[in-house]
Amino acid sequence: MSNLVRIIISSLLLIGTVALFWIGQWGWGILGIFLTILGFVTVFFHEYMLLAQWFLRKQDMPKAEKWLNKITNYEQQLIPAQYGYYNMLIGLIESQRAPMQAEKYFKKALTLGLHMDHNIALAKLSLAGIAMAKRNKREAEKYLQEAKKADKNKLLADQIKMMKDQMGMMDRQQIRYSR
Repeated sequence: MSNLVRIIISSLLLIGTVALFWIGQWGWGILGIFLTILGFVTVFFHEYMLLAQWFLRKQDMPKAEKWLNKITNYEQQLIPAQYGYYNMLIGLIESQRAPMQAEKYFKKALTLGLHMDHNIALAKLSLAGIAMAKRNKREAEKYLQEAKKADKNKLLADQIKMMKDQMGMMDRQQIRYSR
C-alpha cells in the first residue's frame, strides 16, 4: 500500500475520530485515536520492517527474512528515511548466513543514512567484525573506534569491549605464529 493511501486513510480516521468526540461517543473516540495513531505510524515505519525487527529481536531469522522479502522494491515502498534501516536489517540477516556478503548492506545503510546513533554504532561494529574476519586489523580498529564514538548511550559497550579483546587475542596469536 502506498504512503499516499495510508495518509488518506489516516486522515479519514482522524476526521471520524473528531466526529465521534463531537457527537459524544467518547469510548469509540478513544479507540479512534489509537487507530489513527497506528495509521500515521505506518506512514513513517513500514509494517513489514516493524514485523521483521520484531522477529530479529526474537532471533527468528527465517521469519524476519520472509517479511523483509515482501518489500520488493524498497525505493518505491519506503520513504527515503527508511532506506538505510532496510539495508541494515538485510545486513543483520545476511550476517548470520554469509558474513562477508553482509558488508555491502552495512556500508550501503551507512551511506543512505541511519538517524539513530545506536544503529550507526551497530552497523560499524558489524563492519569491524567483518574486517576482523578478513584479518584487516587497521580497518577493524577504525570501525571499532567509530562504533565506540557513535555508541553514546553505551548500549554496545560490552560488545565493543569483547571485540577489542578478540583483536588482542588475534595479535597474540600472530606473534606466537611468527616466531
